[in-house]
Amino acid sequence: MTIFSKIITGEIPSYKIAESEHFFAFLDIFPLREGHVLVVPKTEVDKLFDLPDDYLKAMLLFAKPIAKAIEKAFPCNRCGITVIGLEVPHAHMHLIPINNSNDLNFNQPKMKLSEERLKLIQEKIIAAL
Repeated sequence: MTIFSKIITGEIPSYKIAESEHFFAFLDIFPLREGHVLVVPKTEVDKLFDLPDDYLKAMLLFAKPIAKAIEKAFPCNRCGITVIGLEVPHAHMHLIPINNSNDLNFNQPKMKLSEERLKLIQEKIIAAL
């Protein structure tokens, strides 16, 4: 069972943004930017493009309103999307408010936010959904 599966089942707490029958979205607790959300399929598949076509399509449609909410909740040019998939062997995408391409650079230091700040960010995004 991956760490993401443990988050989905509630075994590990998270700052949930949205959930459907097939997907789960939650805040990255070590984000690149405030508003950084992970979108994860509930099925354990290591690589994003190993998901069935319909599932992959549905994942993007699930992520769309979350991306729009991130853009409303945080000052940014757009919500960027990236798939890295090297840290956790469970397919996922990152939704990140960005102003330039360097905002998606995963080699930069990640933020360390308080529980209170993460809760506030969660509330901002949910309110914008």
